[in-house]
Amino acid sequence: MWGSNKKPGRTAQIDSLIGQNTEIRGDVIFSGGLHVDGSVKGSVIAEDGEESLLTLSERGTIEGEVKVPNVVVNGTVIGDVHAPGHVELAAQARVHGNVYYSLIEMAMGAEVNGNLVHKSSNHSRIAPDSGTSDS
Repeated sequence: MWGSNKKPGRTAQIDSLIGQNTEIRGDVIFSGGLHVDGSVKGSVIAEDGEESLLTLSERGTIEGEVKVPNVVVNGTVIGDVHAPGHVELAAQARVHGNVYYSLIEMAMGAEVNGNLVHKSSNHSRIAPDSGTSDS
């Protein structure tokens, strides 16, 4: 209930790591878990069909769009965040762009310099007009 610390089903496993002294210039496309301590100058995108998780530490920065189902931000994102699953903005999170979310959790101290836009998770999972037939 109110005091429950249960989180939605997310992958806790880290499959890829961008270290603190690493800068990536270009888009990063991944599946599974990605942890960013360094800098990415480009978009970060999860492969389709995956329940991927991006974790951005307080030392990490992303300059580009983020399109990942589940996101935990404690660093800086300069660009829009698209997360149809779960977004967690920790105390040191700084987002300079819009956040498109289905479920959001925001700690005291987190900043969003843009719009928070709720997107229903039902829209992305509705099958196209499969109920009618012209036969």
